[in-house]
Amino acid sequence: MLFAAYLCIAGNVAAGSAGVSTDRDYKIGVGDVLQVTTWKEEDLTFEKVFVRNDGKITIPLLDDIQAEGRTTMQLKKAIETGLAEFVEAPTVTVTLANPGSQKYYILGEVVGVGEYPLIKKLTVVQAFALAKGFTEWASKDEIILFRKENGKEQMIKIDYDDITDGELGNDIQLKADDIIIVP
Repeated sequence: MLFAAYLCIAGNVAAGSAGVSTDRDYKIGVGDVLQVTTWKEEDLTFEKVFVRNDGKITIPLLDDIQAEGRTTMQLKKAIETGLAEFVEAPTVTVTLANPGSQKYYILGEVVGVGEYPLIKKLTVVQAFALAKGFTEWASKDEIILFRKENGKEQMIKIDYDDITDGELGNDIQLKADDIIIVP
């Protein structure tokens, strides 16, 4: 049993070190700010590179490069491949400087309506805390979470009272661009 667990962990470490992307790897999104560093090439090093609404970034010599939907490692390799025509053996590092694409929205009968950064793993209940709680007119058993995933829109009903009564499985983890509506 321990040996099987070891093989599983070793396989995951090997996959991660080989640059294999997993579903849990951060995907660059519109609004993110990246830092692109090209070793020993100051003219090809940039502190702030914004991912535009079309999902692309602009790098001198390469023009526009698709960044949205890629991991930082995938973008690094694309930049290195492009720069190889101009620089001998370029070594590029792509760092996420600001995850501007990671936001969620909360509307309706909460004190703090608005857009919030999704800077860590948050649940619906934690989102209500950040929004400073409910107004006195909130209908806590008719909350709706709108989520777009894999091109499909989902509507998820949330009953806050069920969660506070101990059904913690209903306290859903938020994802980027989720919209919570409290009627």
